[in-house]
Amino acid sequence: MDSPVAVRRSETETHLRLKRLALLWAQANGYTACAAEVSLPRCRYRADVAAYRPEPKQPGVTALFECKQAVSDLHRDNCRTDATRARLRSLSRRREVLERNLRIHYPTLRTGDSLFPEYDSHDFLAIGHQAYGRVLREFAALQNRLNGGTKFESLVRYRCANLFFLVVPKELFCEGDVPLGWGALVESNEGLCLVRKPVWHDNAAEMRLRFLQRIASAGTRQFNRLFDITRDEIVAAANSA
Repeated sequence: MDSPVAVRRSETETHLRLKRLALLWAQANGYTACAAEVSLPRCRYRADVAAYRPEPKQPGVTALFECKQAVSDLHRDNCRTDATRARLRSLSRRREVLERNLRIHYPTLRTGDSLFPEYDSHDFLAIGHQAYGRVLREFAALQNRLNGGTKFESLVRYRCANLFFLVVPKELFCEGDVPLGWGALVESNEGLCLVRKPVWHDNAAEMRLRFLQRIASAGTRQFNRLFDITRDEIVAAANSA
């Protein structure tokens, strides 16, 4: 029988290993409800791994993990130019410098939009800093070109989860490849190391509940496969009840 995690029969060992490590990392960090290959609410995409961390007296935290095993997963062939990737790295360094300086000179930019202070974001765009705005626009345009689409951007725009993580092997990690607002988990010593923290994306409690329901549904499907339970058997059991 297939492993409950190995949903796609054509899946490579590397991608399966990254998903397993993401599931392990999530549970080690308090996400007690996790599943692989989860269909997401409000969009057509499917998460490699989705996780939910309950919180006392308030909505839980939802996290989404995208596992990339090779450069071809991140870029289409006709967009993989050395000049573009070098420019992305330069823009990433420039953005970090600008944000560091803006935090110092404009401490009131902290939004307080998170229930967890470590994930509080800063509204750097509120002051209309032209140089910072130009860096963000160019960075996003180049990433969309290299990624061959807008999946990462769409997942954030639809607020499918509170936190987003890119999961990659050590040799694949490049700062310029990490989508804006995403965290980065890099394979290291048979585990994952958080090398970049994600930005907190708030959403409604209802959205988080739907996310949790999708995790439960995916887990049910995976264990049905594990125990070889078919749809016909479920229908027959329902009719005999």
